[in-house]
Amino acid sequence: MKQSSPAKLLLCAICFLSPASLALAQSGLPVYDLLLHGGHVLDDKNHVDGVMDVATKDGKIAKVASHIDPKDALKTIDVTGLYVTPGLIDLHVHVYNGTGERGSYAGDLSVPPDGFTFRNGVTTVVDAGCSGWKNFEDFKQRIIDRSKTRVLAMLNIVGSGMRGDKYEQNTADMDGAATAKMALKYPGLVVGIKTAHFAGPEWTPVEQAVIAGTQANIPVMVDFGVDRPTRPLYDLLTKKLRPGDIYTHMYSGLRQEQDPVTLGPSKAFIEGRKRGIFFDVGTGGGSFKWSLAVPMVKDGFLPDSISTDLHVTSMNSATKDLLNVTSKMMAIGVPLKDAIAEITSHPAHEVKRDDLGNLSEGSVADIAVLRVEKGHFGFTDMQNLRVNGSEKLVDELTVKDGKIVYDLNGIEALPWTAKAPIDPNAKYASRWTSFAPVPPDSHGTHEDDTLVH
Repeated sequence: MKQSSPAKLLLCAICFLSPASLALAQSGLPVYDLLLHGGHVLDDKNHVDGVMDVATKDGKIAKVASHIDPKDALKTIDVTGLYVTPGLIDLHVHVYNGTGERGSYAGDLSVPPDGFTFRNGVTTVVDAGCSGWKNFEDFKQRIIDRSKTRVLAMLNIVGSGMRGDKYEQNTADMDGAATAKMALKYPGLVVGIKTAHFAGPEWTPVEQAVIAGTQANIPVMVDFGVDRPTRPLYDLLTKKLRPGDIYTHMYSGLRQEQDPVTLGPSKAFIEGRKRGIFFDVGTGGGSFKWSLAVPMVKDGFLPDSISTDLHVTSMNSATKDLLNVTSKMMAIGVPLKDAIAEITSHPAHEVKRDDLGNLSEGSVADIAVLRVEKGHFGFTDMQNLRVNGSEKLVDELTVKDGKIVYDLNGIEALPWTAKAPIDPNAKYASRWTSFAPVPPDSHGTHEDDTLVH
């Protein structure tokens, strides 16, 4: 086999560099943009659990190693004593905000995503069914395309979306084929089908959702609505849903999720997990009870994913945000390592976006730097009952697409009293942070600001 010369190999490597990276290489500047040094990396997909350095380049993870020389990076941040994880993923949120429609999750009941994500280490959210096939494109141009947060979507099986009983109980507006057609138009952006809040006795929403999910090759998430004997939970999880579909609000106690004798998971849950159904927390405003979560976790029935079901009510009640929900699960026995997996690689896998939720070299540089605060904390449920905990997760730094987008304590910044010499790489700050100084007339924007989903 003919061997390529070193010169040819170098030429090939240069060809794959971006213009900006090529300029840096030619200038003799460091090879990496950002280096997070000395943190404890938790990366479930790659089975990493230990102190490592993480370097980024051009918005991607460039290297994860036990030691990376700080001289090889434009910017180095010491994160010793903190946990470094993939950017967090909230699998169940409601963010179709801004239409002005009252009493609607395609309106006033939803929240703007950027106000609730980066400060919690969240870089990706999945809107769980606020829009249907009829109004998804309005949601896309109004929210998805304008948000810095990566917003993915599950389409509601109701074509008009999650807009109250007038729409959500209308079985005539549940069209699996039309929903699948819209999902296939936006692969990777539409990542699931949602059925929710149905009060009728029939299986129509579930059956049509499965049709859509099957045609588009994406999962179905079920909020099973009102508990009806004509459509029992056991049949949902063992007959109607497919392996890889998602049951949310798993600790609600509203639909026979708990065995009344053992207080562990019901037979439906046990058999559903054997079939490959994923179980999601989705605490929301009224979908999480300690009386289920505590004994079921003790019994070993942990969630596959931890999510918030974030909306205008849950944001101020027991849920609050993703780190609060994760902390409450830790308080009842979910180990930190498992909890991080349940907000990174697991939800990414559930929606078939395995490119997210990990720190693989070459993957998108979405990173959360978390502190485990020690102290006395209280966590509540839908009945306003409290569990005490001794640990609480706090986000110190969030990186999305290789740039710092949140910095709680300014750990990337120099003290204002710092003396010369000033950082010689400061003029390249826009390569590692969204907080690079900008001209006074630019109103905090950069010419190269782009949104990548």
